Amino acid sequence: MTEETVDCFNCGRANPEWAQVCRSCGVALRHGEARVVPTGPFPTDQTSLISIGAVVGTILAAVLIGLFVSGLNPTEPSVGQPTPSPSASAEESLEPTIEPLPSETPAPTPTPTPALRGTLAFGTGLDNAGNVAGATDTFTPGSSFAYALTTPEGPGATPIRNEITRLEDGEVVANDELTVDPADAIIGYNLGSAAGFIQDWGVGEFRWRVYVGDELLAEATFRLAEG
Repeated sequence: MTEETVDCFNCGRANPEWAQVCRSCGVALRHGEARVVPTGPFPTDQTSLISIGAVVGTILAAVLIGLFVSGLNPTEPSVGQPTPSPSASAEESLEPTIEPLPSETPAPTPTPTPALRGTLAFGTGLDNAGNVAGATDTFTPGSSFAYALTTPEGPGATPIRNEITRLEDGEVVANDELTVDPADAIIGYNLGSAAGFIQDWGVGEFRWRVYVGDELLAEATFRLAEG
């Protein structure tokens, strides 16, 4: 005998009369109802929508289960980056820079002037030994002018040279040679009134130097004044 079939209203597959769901798509069969062919691109009947909803629900459930299972797996521990330690150069730069104190330049030690062999003295006259009397270094027009050169061993040569320089401008006002006894320990001269010197040289301070050849034997300063 011919077995009756029931067409699935969803996919059109023929199923046995006794089947409750379609063997092809699994949709419940509607016994005694004709297949409904959808008129649009998507099914609109209630049964189809239920079936689609079931499929979508299944997919969503699978996704949620997958997310839950993945959440149970321990994550890889994060490895922290090592904290860089300050370099040696950075630490050294923090040290205060100490500038060395400038060393004091020692002042040059003045070279001592060698002692002269003779001494020169001024006065208003001479005593019996030839030394000056009325010692002074300032002369006015009314005073006498005398000088004495003392050398314990004598000048050692002849002649000697007397050089007189005005200190104000460095002018040499006298440069004379005298013939003396090289062995005389005291050589003194009384030159008379100081008025002539003031007239010739003017007033001011003067330096008198005595030379033997190129050797400076003695020196001293004196002043000529108006009175």
